[in-house]
Amino acid sequence: MIKKIGVIGGGTSGLIAALILKTRFPKCKIDVIRSDKIGIIGVGEGSTEHWMEFCAFCEITREELVKATNATFKYGVMFEGWTKEKYMHNVNPIMFIKYGQYLGGYANVCINKTKSPDYIGPAYFKDKVYRTQPPNQFHFDTFKLNAFLLAKCKERNINLIEDEISKVDIKNNQIQSLNNKYSYDFYIDSTGFKKVLISKLGAKWNSHAKYLPMNEAIAFPTADTDEYSPFTLAKAMTSGWMWRIPTQGRWGNGYVYNNNYINAEQAKKECEDYLGFKIKIGKNIKFTAGALDRAWIGNCVAIGLSSSFIEPLEASSIGTSIQQTFFLMHLLINYEQVDIDFYNKKFQLMTENIRDFVLLHYITDKKDSLFWKELKLNLPKSLEDNLKKWKYRLPLEEDFAGKYLLFNESNFGIILKELNLINTSALKKEYNMLAKNIRLEIETRLKRITDTSLLRPFSHKRMIKDFVDGKKVFP
Repeated sequence: MIKKIGVIGGGTSGLIAALILKTRFPKCKIDVIRSDKIGIIGVGEGSTEHWMEFCAFCEITREELVKATNATFKYGVMFEGWTKEKYMHNVNPIMFIKYGQYLGGYANVCINKTKSPDYIGPAYFKDKVYRTQPPNQFHFDTFKLNAFLLAKCKERNINLIEDEISKVDIKNNQIQSLNNKYSYDFYIDSTGFKKVLISKLGAKWNSHAKYLPMNEAIAFPTADTDEYSPFTLAKAMTSGWMWRIPTQGRWGNGYVYNNNYINAEQAKKECEDYLGFKIKIGKNIKFTAGALDRAWIGNCVAIGLSSSFIEPLEASSIGTSIQQTFFLMHLLINYEQVDIDFYNKKFQLMTENIRDFVLLHYITDKKDSLFWKELKLNLPKSLEDNLKKWKYRLPLEEDFAGKYLLFNESNFGIILKELNLINTSALKKEYNMLAKNIRLEIETRLKRITDTSLLRPFSHKRMIKDFVDGKKVFP
Protein backbone atom coordinates (compact mmCIF):
# COMPACT_ATOMS: atom_id res chain seq x y z
CA MET A 1 0.00 0.00 0.00
CA ILE A 2 1.36 3.40 -1.00
CA LYS A 3 1.54 5.72 2.02
CA LYS A 4 3.92 8.44 0.77
CA ILE A 5 4.07 10.08 -2.68
CA GLY A 6 6.67 12.59 -3.76
CA VAL A 7 5.74 14.97 -6.57
CA ILE A 8 8.88 16.54 -8.00
CA GLY A 9 8.17 19.83 -9.75
CA GLY A 10 5.84 22.67 -8.80
CA GLY A 11 4.54 23.65 -12.22
CA THR A 12 0.96 23.19 -13.36
CA SER A 13 1.29 19.45 -14.08
CA GLY A 14 2.90 18.64 -10.74
CA LEU A 15 0.30 20.56 -8.73
CA ILE A 16 -2.57 19.03 -10.72
CA ALA A 17 -1.16 15.55 -10.06
CA ALA A 18 -0.75 16.28 -6.35
CA LEU A 19 -4.33 17.57 -5.99
CA ILE A 20 -5.90 14.66 -7.87
CA LEU A 21 -3.94 12.05 -5.93
CA LYS A 22 -4.65 13.73 -2.58
CA THR A 23 -8.35 13.83 -3.41
CA ARG A 24 -8.31 10.14 -4.35
CA PHE A 25 -6.06 9.06 -1.45
CA PRO A 26 -6.79 11.55 1.38
CA LYS A 27 -4.81 9.55 3.98
CA CYS A 28 -1.70 9.43 1.80
CA LYS A 29 1.16 11.79 2.68
CA ILE A 30 2.00 13.84 -0.43
CA ASP A 31 4.96 16.18 -0.76
CA VAL A 32 5.57 18.59 -3.63
CA ILE A 33 9.27 19.37 -3.97
CA ARG A 34 9.73 22.53 -6.00
CA SER A 35 12.32 25.20 -6.63
CA ASP A 36 11.76 28.87 -7.42
CA LYS A 37 15.09 28.75 -9.28
CA ILE A 38 13.55 26.53 -11.94
CA GLY A 39 10.38 28.52 -12.48
CA ILE A 40 7.54 27.56 -14.81
CA ILE A 41 7.28 27.65 -18.59
CA GLY A 42 4.35 30.06 -18.38
CA VAL A 43 3.43 29.79 -22.05
CA GLY A 44 0.32 27.66 -22.26
CA GLU A 45 -2.61 29.74 -21.07
CA GLY A 46 -5.53 27.77 -22.52
CA SER A 47 -7.28 24.62 -21.36
CA THR A 48 -9.33 21.85 -22.92
CA GLU A 49 -12.68 20.70 -21.56
CA HIS A 50 -10.87 18.25 -19.26
CA TRP A 51 -10.11 21.16 -16.96
CA MET A 52 -13.63 21.22 -15.53
CA GLU A 53 -13.45 17.47 -14.90
CA PHE A 54 -10.37 18.18 -12.80
CA CYS A 55 -12.12 21.06 -11.01
CA ALA A 56 -15.23 19.00 -10.30
CA PHE A 57 -13.15 16.10 -8.93
CA CYS A 58 -11.08 18.39 -6.70
CA GLU A 59 -14.07 20.57 -5.70
CA ILE A 60 -12.85 23.78 -7.32
CA THR A 61 -15.54 26.18 -8.53
CA ARG A 62 -15.60 28.27 -11.69
CA GLU A 63 -16.09 31.38 -9.57
CA GLU A 64 -12.94 31.00 -7.48
CA LEU A 65 -10.91 29.91 -10.51
CA VAL A 66 -11.90 32.94 -12.62
CA LYS A 67 -11.31 35.38 -9.75
CA ALA A 68 -7.95 33.97 -8.70
CA THR A 69 -6.37 33.36 -12.11
CA ASN A 70 -7.63 36.33 -14.15
CA ALA A 71 -9.39 33.77 -16.32
CA THR A 72 -11.66 34.35 -19.28
CA PHE A 73 -14.01 31.90 -20.93
CA LYS A 74 -12.83 29.86 -23.89
CA TYR A 75 -15.44 28.77 -26.43
CA GLY A 76 -13.02 27.19 -28.89
CA VAL A 77 -9.98 27.77 -31.09
CA MET A 78 -10.39 30.14 -34.06
CA PHE A 79 -8.28 29.18 -37.07
CA GLU A 80 -7.56 32.15 -39.26
CA GLY A 81 -5.62 31.93 -42.51
CA TRP A 82 -5.37 28.12 -42.55
CA THR A 83 -8.17 27.94 -45.11
CA LYS A 84 -9.95 30.52 -47.29
CA GLU A 85 -12.43 31.22 -44.50
CA LYS A 86 -11.71 31.22 -40.79
CA TYR A 87 -13.29 28.46 -38.74
CA MET A 88 -13.60 27.45 -35.10
CA HIS A 89 -12.85 24.17 -33.38
CA ASN A 90 -15.81 24.13 -31.04
CA VAL A 91 -17.50 20.97 -29.79
CA ASN A 92 -20.99 22.41 -29.67
CA PRO A 93 -24.41 20.77 -29.17
CA ILE A 94 -24.82 19.64 -32.78
CA MET A 95 -22.09 17.07 -32.11
CA PHE A 96 -24.39 15.43 -29.58
CA ILE A 97 -27.22 14.79 -32.04
CA LYS A 98 -26.35 11.13 -32.41
CA TYR A 99 -28.15 7.96 -33.43
CA GLY A 100 -26.12 5.14 -32.03
CA GLN A 101 -22.66 6.34 -32.89
CA TYR A 102 -23.81 8.27 -35.93
CA LEU A 103 -23.11 12.02 -35.72
CA GLY A 104 -26.40 12.91 -37.35
CA GLY A 105 -26.29 16.65 -36.69
CA TYR A 106 -22.78 17.00 -37.99
CA ALA A 107 -23.51 14.84 -41.02
CA ASN A 108 -26.26 17.29 -41.94
CA VAL A 109 -23.90 20.25 -41.53
CA CYS A 110 -21.26 18.55 -43.71
CA ILE A 111 -23.71 17.64 -46.47
CA ASN A 112 -25.14 21.16 -46.65
CA LYS A 113 -21.66 22.67 -46.38
CA THR A 114 -22.91 24.87 -43.57
CA LYS A 115 -20.32 27.50 -42.73
CA SER A 116 -18.70 27.56 -39.32
CA PRO A 117 -20.45 30.73 -37.98
CA ASP A 118 -23.85 29.35 -38.95
CA TYR A 119 -23.63 26.23 -36.82
CA ILE A 120 -21.54 27.61 -33.96
CA GLY A 121 -23.17 31.03 -33.63
CA PRO A 122 -22.22 34.15 -35.58
CA ALA A 123 -21.65 36.23 -32.45
CA TYR A 124 -18.52 34.27 -31.55
CA PHE A 125 -16.94 35.28 -34.85
CA LYS A 126 -17.54 38.93 -33.94
CA ASP A 127 -15.93 38.68 -30.49
CA LYS A 128 -19.29 38.41 -28.70
CA VAL A 129 -20.79 35.69 -26.53
CA TYR A 130 -24.22 34.33 -25.64
CA ARG A 131 -25.38 33.96 -22.04
CA THR A 132 -26.54 30.39 -22.46
CA GLN A 133 -24.46 28.07 -20.32
CA PRO A 134 -21.00 28.39 -18.76
CA PRO A 135 -18.22 26.96 -20.90
CA ASN A 136 -15.93 24.23 -19.57
CA GLN A 137 -12.75 25.71 -21.06
CA PHE A 138 -10.73 28.72 -19.91
CA HIS A 139 -7.91 31.09 -20.65
CA PHE A 140 -5.88 32.00 -17.57
CA ASP A 141 -2.76 33.78 -16.44
CA THR A 142 -0.38 30.85 -15.98
CA PHE A 143 1.54 32.44 -13.12
CA LYS A 144 -1.65 33.25 -11.20
CA LEU A 145 -2.89 29.73 -11.94
CA ASN A 146 0.29 28.35 -10.40
CA ALA A 147 -0.22 30.48 -7.26
CA PHE A 148 -3.86 29.36 -7.08
CA LEU A 149 -2.95 25.66 -7.31
CA LEU A 150 -0.22 26.11 -4.70
CA ALA A 151 -2.79 27.64 -2.34
CA LYS A 152 -5.13 24.70 -3.00
CA CYS A 153 -2.32 22.27 -2.17
CA LYS A 154 -1.76 24.03 1.17
CA GLU A 155 -5.52 23.84 1.90
CA ARG A 156 -5.48 20.08 1.25
CA ASN A 157 -2.49 19.43 3.56
CA ILE A 158 -0.09 18.73 0.73
CA ASN A 159 3.41 19.56 1.94
CA LEU A 160 5.33 22.10 -0.14
CA ILE A 161 9.09 21.76 0.08
CA GLU A 162 11.53 24.26 -1.43
CA ASP A 163 14.51 22.34 -2.80
CA GLU A 164 16.26 21.41 -6.02
CA ILE A 165 16.85 17.73 -6.73
CA SER A 166 20.48 17.03 -7.64
CA LYS A 167 20.87 13.37 -6.66
CA VAL A 168 18.61 10.41 -7.51
CA ASP A 169 19.48 7.09 -5.84
CA ILE A 170 18.26 4.07 -7.81
CA LYS A 171 18.41 0.36 -7.02
CA ASN A 172 16.82 -2.44 -9.06
CA ASN A 173 15.00 0.08 -11.26
CA GLN A 174 13.38 1.68 -8.21
CA ILE A 175 14.05 5.14 -6.82
CA GLN A 176 15.34 4.81 -3.25
CA SER A 177 15.82 8.44 -2.30
CA LEU A 178 16.39 11.98 -3.56
CA ASN A 179 19.28 14.16 -2.34
CA ASN A 180 19.88 11.44 0.30
CA LYS A 181 17.01 12.84 2.39
CA TYR A 182 13.67 12.38 0.59
CA SER A 183 12.25 8.89 0.34
CA TYR A 184 8.77 7.88 -0.90
CA ASP A 185 6.78 4.82 -1.91
CA PHE A 186 6.04 6.45 -5.27
CA TYR A 187 7.41 9.36 -7.29
CA ILE A 188 5.84 11.72 -9.82
CA ASP A 189 8.34 13.34 -12.21
CA SER A 190 6.92 16.73 -13.22
CA THR A 191 10.27 18.41 -13.79
CA GLY A 192 9.43 19.51 -17.33
CA PHE A 193 11.89 19.16 -20.16
CA LYS A 194 14.69 18.26 -17.70
CA LYS A 195 13.08 14.86 -16.87
CA VAL A 196 15.17 14.73 -13.70
CA LEU A 197 13.83 11.40 -12.40
CA ILE A 198 12.50 9.40 -15.34
CA SER A 199 15.66 9.92 -17.43
CA LYS A 200 17.70 8.21 -14.69
CA LEU A 201 15.45 5.16 -14.99
CA GLY A 202 16.24 4.65 -18.66
CA ALA A 203 13.25 6.27 -20.39
CA LYS A 204 13.94 7.29 -23.99
CA TRP A 205 12.43 10.14 -26.01
CA ASN A 206 10.57 9.10 -29.14
CA SER A 207 10.69 12.07 -31.48
CA HIS A 208 7.66 13.01 -33.60
CA ALA A 209 9.70 15.57 -35.54
CA LYS A 210 9.34 13.63 -38.78
CA TYR A 211 5.58 14.15 -38.54
CA LEU A 212 5.22 17.62 -37.00
CA PRO A 213 6.88 20.61 -38.64
CA MET A 214 7.29 23.03 -35.71
CA ASN A 215 10.40 23.13 -33.51
CA GLU A 216 10.65 26.59 -31.92
CA ALA A 217 8.45 29.29 -30.40
CA ILE A 218 8.59 32.80 -29.02
CA ALA A 219 6.14 33.93 -26.34
CA PHE A 220 5.28 37.47 -25.29
CA PRO A 221 2.56 39.35 -23.37
CA THR A 222 0.68 42.38 -24.70
CA ALA A 223 -1.50 44.96 -23.00
CA ASP A 224 -5.18 44.65 -22.15
CA THR A 225 -7.76 45.69 -24.74
CA ASP A 226 -11.32 47.02 -24.72
CA GLU A 227 -12.73 43.57 -25.52
CA TYR A 228 -11.79 39.92 -25.09
CA SER A 229 -12.23 37.38 -27.85
CA PRO A 230 -14.19 34.32 -26.69
CA PHE A 231 -11.63 32.00 -28.29
CA THR A 232 -7.95 31.24 -28.66
CA LEU A 233 -6.77 32.67 -31.96
CA ALA A 234 -4.50 30.43 -34.07
CA LYS A 235 -3.41 32.74 -36.89
CA ALA A 236 -1.46 31.14 -39.74
CA MET A 237 1.80 32.99 -40.39
CA THR A 238 4.52 32.67 -43.03
CA SER A 239 6.42 29.90 -41.22
CA GLY A 240 3.95 28.56 -38.68
CA TRP A 241 1.19 30.10 -36.61
CA MET A 242 0.60 32.70 -33.91
CA TRP A 243 -1.57 32.37 -30.83
CA ARG A 244 -3.47 35.13 -29.04
CA ILE A 245 -5.12 34.41 -25.71
CA PRO A 246 -7.08 36.95 -23.65
CA THR A 247 -6.86 37.02 -19.87
CA GLN A 248 -8.10 39.72 -17.51
CA GLY A 249 -5.53 42.51 -17.73
CA ARG A 250 -3.32 41.22 -20.55
CA TRP A 251 -3.02 39.02 -23.63
CA GLY A 252 -0.76 36.00 -23.90
CA ASN A 253 0.78 35.63 -27.36
CA GLY A 254 3.31 33.54 -29.20
CA TYR A 255 4.56 32.38 -32.58
CA VAL A 256 5.25 28.68 -33.16
CA TYR A 257 7.42 28.14 -36.21
CA ASN A 258 9.91 26.02 -38.10
CA ASN A 259 13.36 27.53 -37.54
CA ASN A 260 14.59 26.34 -40.91
CA TYR A 261 12.49 29.16 -42.41
CA ILE A 262 12.56 31.92 -39.80
CA ASN A 263 14.45 32.87 -36.63
CA ALA A 264 13.25 34.47 -33.39
CA GLU A 265 13.95 38.05 -34.46
CA GLN A 266 12.22 37.55 -37.81
CA ALA A 267 9.28 35.96 -36.03
CA LYS A 268 9.15 38.95 -33.67
CA LYS A 269 9.09 41.35 -36.65
CA GLU A 270 6.29 39.40 -38.34
CA CYS A 271 4.21 39.53 -35.15
CA GLU A 272 4.81 43.28 -34.86
CA ASP A 273 3.70 43.79 -38.44
CA TYR A 274 0.52 41.84 -37.76
CA LEU A 275 -0.27 43.54 -34.42
CA GLY A 276 0.76 47.03 -35.46
CA PHE A 277 3.01 47.75 -32.48
CA LYS A 278 6.38 46.76 -30.96
CA ILE A 279 6.68 43.72 -28.71
CA LYS A 280 9.28 42.26 -26.36
CA ILE A 281 10.03 38.53 -26.46
CA GLY A 282 9.42 36.96 -23.05
CA LYS A 283 10.60 33.44 -23.86
CA ASN A 284 12.30 31.68 -26.73
CA ILE A 285 11.67 27.93 -26.59
CA LYS A 286 13.28 25.28 -28.76
CA PHE A 287 11.63 21.87 -28.68
CA THR A 288 11.45 18.47 -30.33
CA ALA A 289 7.91 17.15 -30.50
CA GLY A 290 7.64 13.68 -29.05
CA ALA A 291 6.96 11.50 -26.03
CA LEU A 292 8.71 9.02 -23.76
CA ASP A 293 8.79 5.38 -24.79
CA ARG A 294 7.67 4.66 -21.19
CA ALA A 295 6.11 7.18 -18.85
CA TRP A 296 5.98 4.70 -15.95
CA ILE A 297 9.13 2.85 -14.85
CA GLY A 298 9.48 1.16 -11.47
CA ASN A 299 8.01 3.41 -8.80
CA CYS A 300 8.01 6.57 -10.91
CA VAL A 301 5.60 8.10 -13.45
CA ALA A 302 6.44 11.14 -15.58
CA ILE A 303 3.53 13.55 -15.98
CA GLY A 304 3.30 16.72 -18.05
CA LEU A 305 6.17 18.11 -20.12
CA SER A 306 8.56 15.53 -18.64
CA SER A 307 6.52 12.81 -20.41
CA SER A 308 5.46 14.42 -23.71
CA PHE A 309 5.24 17.60 -25.72
CA ILE A 310 3.62 17.85 -29.13
CA GLU A 311 3.07 21.58 -29.73
CA PRO A 312 0.57 24.08 -28.26
CA LEU A 313 -1.85 24.20 -31.23
CA GLU A 314 -4.78 22.66 -29.30
CA ALA A 315 -3.68 23.44 -25.73
CA SER A 316 -3.18 19.75 -25.03
CA SER A 317 -0.47 19.95 -22.37
CA ILE A 318 -2.64 20.58 -19.29
CA GLY A 319 -5.32 18.16 -20.51
CA THR A 320 -2.66 15.45 -20.90
CA SER A 321 -1.51 15.94 -17.30
CA ILE A 322 -5.10 15.65 -16.07
CA GLN A 323 -5.86 12.51 -18.07
CA GLN A 324 -2.55 10.88 -17.15
CA THR A 325 -3.21 11.36 -13.46
CA PHE A 326 -6.85 10.27 -13.59
CA PHE A 327 -5.78 7.04 -15.25
CA LEU A 328 -2.86 6.56 -12.86
CA MET A 329 -5.00 6.86 -9.74
CA HIS A 330 -6.98 3.76 -10.72
CA LEU A 331 -3.82 1.65 -10.96
CA LEU A 332 -1.86 2.84 -7.94
CA ILE A 333 -3.64 0.92 -5.17
CA ASN A 334 -1.93 -2.44 -5.70
CA TYR A 335 0.04 -2.26 -8.91
CA GLU A 336 2.09 -4.94 -10.60
CA GLN A 337 4.21 -4.91 -13.76
CA VAL A 338 1.12 -5.76 -15.81
CA ASP A 339 -0.42 -2.44 -14.65
CA ILE A 340 2.74 -0.55 -15.57
CA ASP A 341 2.72 -2.10 -19.05
CA PHE A 342 -0.98 -1.30 -19.40
CA TYR A 343 -0.40 2.34 -18.43
CA ASN A 344 2.49 2.72 -20.86
CA LYS A 345 0.43 1.25 -23.69
CA LYS A 346 -2.41 3.69 -23.00
CA PHE A 347 0.06 6.57 -22.65
CA GLN A 348 1.44 5.80 -26.10
CA LEU A 349 -2.08 5.82 -27.56
CA MET A 350 -2.81 9.10 -25.76
CA THR A 351 0.23 10.90 -27.19
CA GLU A 352 -0.32 9.44 -30.67
CA ASN A 353 -3.91 10.70 -30.52
CA ILE A 354 -2.69 14.26 -29.82
CA ARG A 355 0.01 13.98 -32.49
CA ASP A 356 -2.49 12.81 -35.11
CA PHE A 357 -5.03 15.49 -34.22
CA VAL A 358 -2.49 18.32 -34.36
CA LEU A 359 -1.01 16.97 -37.59
CA LEU A 360 -4.48 16.86 -39.16
CA HIS A 361 -4.65 20.69 -39.05
CA TYR A 362 -1.65 20.94 -41.39
CA ILE A 363 -3.36 18.96 -44.19
CA THR A 364 -4.34 22.19 -45.89
CA ASP A 365 -4.11 23.67 -49.36
CA LYS A 366 -2.35 26.76 -48.03
CA LYS A 367 0.58 27.69 -50.34
CA ASP A 368 1.18 31.43 -49.78
CA SER A 369 4.75 31.26 -48.42
CA LEU A 370 7.86 29.14 -48.87
CA PHE A 371 7.18 27.15 -45.69
CA TRP A 372 3.61 26.28 -46.66
CA LYS A 373 4.64 25.55 -50.26
CA GLU A 374 7.39 23.17 -49.17
CA LEU A 375 5.41 21.55 -46.33
CA LYS A 376 5.28 17.86 -47.10
CA LEU A 377 3.62 15.84 -44.40
CA ASN A 378 4.70 12.37 -43.43
CA LEU A 379 1.57 10.73 -42.02
CA PRO A 380 1.85 8.05 -39.32
CA LYS A 381 0.04 4.82 -40.12
CA SER A 382 -2.62 5.48 -37.46
CA LEU A 383 -3.71 8.75 -39.08
CA GLU A 384 -3.28 7.44 -42.61
CA ASP A 385 -5.56 4.47 -41.90
CA ASN A 386 -8.18 6.67 -40.24
CA LEU A 387 -8.19 9.16 -43.11
CA LYS A 388 -8.90 6.30 -45.50
CA LYS A 389 -11.91 5.31 -43.37
CA TRP A 390 -13.11 8.87 -42.89
CA LYS A 391 -13.00 9.64 -46.57
CA TYR A 392 -16.34 7.86 -46.89
CA ARG A 393 -17.86 8.22 -43.45
CA LEU A 394 -17.72 10.33 -40.32
CA PRO A 395 -15.50 9.21 -37.42
CA LEU A 396 -17.00 6.79 -34.92
CA GLU A 397 -16.37 6.42 -31.21
CA GLU A 398 -14.90 2.99 -31.93
CA ASP A 399 -12.16 4.59 -34.06
CA PHE A 400 -10.61 5.77 -30.78
CA ALA A 401 -9.03 3.66 -28.08
CA GLY A 402 -10.36 4.51 -24.70
CA LYS A 403 -11.66 7.09 -22.28
CA TYR A 404 -8.38 8.90 -21.59
CA LEU A 405 -7.66 10.12 -25.11
CA LEU A 406 -7.92 13.90 -25.39
CA PHE A 407 -9.55 14.07 -28.82
CA ASN A 408 -12.40 11.95 -30.14
CA GLU A 409 -14.78 11.59 -33.08
CA SER A 410 -16.31 15.03 -32.49
CA ASN A 411 -12.98 16.86 -32.47
CA PHE A 412 -11.66 15.08 -35.55
CA GLY A 413 -15.01 15.45 -37.34
CA ILE A 414 -14.93 19.24 -37.03
CA ILE A 415 -11.45 19.61 -38.52
CA LEU A 416 -12.13 17.08 -41.29
CA LYS A 417 -15.13 19.11 -42.42
CA GLU A 418 -13.36 22.45 -42.34
CA LEU A 419 -10.40 21.11 -44.34
CA ASN A 420 -12.72 19.52 -46.93
CA LEU A 421 -11.41 16.05 -46.16
CA ILE A 422 -14.87 14.46 -46.16
CA ASN A 423 -16.51 12.99 -49.24
CA THR A 424 -19.86 14.77 -49.01
CA SER A 425 -21.38 12.71 -51.86
CA ALA A 426 -20.71 9.47 -50.00
CA LEU A 427 -21.88 11.03 -46.75
CA LYS A 428 -25.11 12.18 -48.38
CA LYS A 429 -25.90 8.63 -49.51
CA GLU A 430 -25.25 7.39 -45.99
CA TYR A 431 -27.39 10.14 -44.44
CA ASN A 432 -30.30 9.59 -46.82
CA MET A 433 -30.46 5.95 -45.77
CA LEU A 434 -31.69 7.07 -42.35
CA ALA A 435 -35.41 6.76 -41.78
CA LYS A 436 -37.35 9.85 -42.83
CA ASN A 437 -38.60 10.52 -39.29
CA ILE A 438 -35.04 10.39 -37.92
CA ARG A 439 -33.80 12.85 -40.55
CA LEU A 440 -36.72 15.13 -39.69
CA GLU A 441 -35.85 14.95 -36.01
CA ILE A 442 -32.20 15.74 -36.75
CA GLU A 443 -33.16 18.75 -38.83
CA THR A 444 -35.65 19.99 -36.22
CA ARG A 445 -33.14 19.72 -33.40
CA LEU A 446 -30.43 21.28 -35.53
CA LYS A 447 -32.62 24.26 -36.38
CA ARG A 448 -33.48 24.74 -32.73
CA ILE A 449 -29.80 24.68 -31.73
CA THR A 450 -28.55 26.99 -34.48
CA ASP A 451 -31.35 29.53 -34.16
CA THR A 452 -29.73 32.47 -32.40
CA SER A 453 -32.36 35.00 -33.39
CA LEU A 454 -33.71 35.22 -29.83
CA LEU A 455 -30.25 35.34 -28.22
CA ARG A 456 -28.63 38.65 -27.42
CA PRO A 457 -24.92 38.91 -28.28
CA PHE A 458 -23.03 40.14 -25.24
CA SER A 459 -19.62 41.57 -24.45
CA HIS A 460 -17.25 38.86 -23.21
CA LYS A 461 -15.32 41.38 -21.11
CA ARG A 462 -18.53 42.66 -19.51
CA MET A 463 -19.69 39.12 -18.82
CA ILE A 464 -16.41 38.26 -17.07
CA LYS A 465 -16.70 41.41 -14.93
CA ASP A 466 -20.27 40.56 -13.97
CA PHE A 467 -19.22 36.97 -13.19
CA VAL A 468 -16.35 38.14 -10.97
CA ASP A 469 -18.69 40.61 -9.23
CA GLY A 470 -21.02 37.75 -8.32
CA LYS A 471 -23.86 38.76 -10.63
CA LYS A 472 -26.08 36.13 -12.27
CA VAL A 473 -24.57 35.61 -15.72
CA PHE A 474 -25.90 32.23 -16.82
CA PRO A 475 -29.48 30.89 -16.52
